[in-house]
Amino acid sequence: MMEAVHEDGGYDRNKELKLFDETKAGVKGLVDAGLTKLPKIFVHDNHKVNVSSFSSATNVTIPVIDLGSLHEEGNSRHEIIQKVKDAGENWGFFHVVNHDIPQCVLDEMLDGVRRFHEQDAEVKREFYSRDITKRVFYNTHFNFYKASEVNWRDTLSCLLAPGPLDPHQLPCICRDVTIKYLDHVKKLALTLLELFSEALGLERSYLKDIDCAKGIFMLGHYYPPCPEPELTWGLSSHTDVGFVTILLQDLVGGLQVFYENQWIDVTPIPGAFIINLGNMMQLITNDKFISVKHRVLAQKVGPRVSVSCSLRQHVQDECLRMYGPIKELVTKENPPIYKEMKMSDLVKLAYTKELDDDVSLLKHFRI
Repeated sequence: MMEAVHEDGGYDRNKELKLFDETKAGVKGLVDAGLTKLPKIFVHDNHKVNVSSFSSATNVTIPVIDLGSLHEEGNSRHEIIQKVKDAGENWGFFHVVNHDIPQCVLDEMLDGVRRFHEQDAEVKREFYSRDITKRVFYNTHFNFYKASEVNWRDTLSCLLAPGPLDPHQLPCICRDVTIKYLDHVKKLALTLLELFSEALGLERSYLKDIDCAKGIFMLGHYYPPCPEPELTWGLSSHTDVGFVTILLQDLVGGLQVFYENQWIDVTPIPGAFIINLGNMMQLITNDKFISVKHRVLAQKVGPRVSVSCSLRQHVQDECLRMYGPIKELVTKENPPIYKEMKMSDLVKLAYTKELDDDVSLLKHFRI
């Protein structure tokens, strides 16, 4: 990919962005073309300056919560709820194991996303779009033209709920496994919302009853090997928008979470999910549960594949429900921090901001 030049002889960033976007081949297309030097649109100016940000504590790991004893008699459920409460209040991130979703389904889903991104470029190109109101589309970096630097990844985006999804809108190469995976994720999502509800001292069905599981937005990320990973990010530091994100990742690694002023490597655990609380969960719990920064390193190894299912609505959703701090969690000593809002307001704001220029979108909704 040649550097775009302006009429006056200077670098023309917008032209280079457009030239890349018009290929509809994504980052994978650059790798397939034998790229050895990172195009300027991917180079992050502050990346080399913050070399220390690469340092990751090796003696700290995110919590692991075993759901295997959830339905056993005795104190097992109570103990799990206490662990969920601690993770929600102090980490905003944790692994879950023994979640009842078969390993073969996890493997098939990761393989389905990998096959989509590695299929013939002409077939994949049909799904390439910058129209975020579509239910299914793929592209590189969701706010491509607004970001100061582009991230090194391609993403298949699918709005799986709410509303009836026409299966034929999904790419045929991963259609069947996506539908199967969705059924399993819906059940896990409801289980998690029950645990979060009880951890907050609410009725078990509380979060489900206020439609926290109504929307599911799936992202199938593909991070090709990067020729100069020290110059860019696979995914810049950010917080998620929705209530809860259920993340499935392969064993390549590269995910980091910010905890106690340091970046922590999230070492992959075979068969586990990563549960990540989003901005909406922090808002409705009035900061009792937290949403924390996380990022993905660009790497020479790969590809890295992950599947993120976020419990959230999307930009075109017509839901009129207003969300604010849950009244049962608000007292005179703990007054509301945030004003009421529609979730689509937060989602739309996320699409107008850079990932790393305003880590918490919630500050726009503080009272």
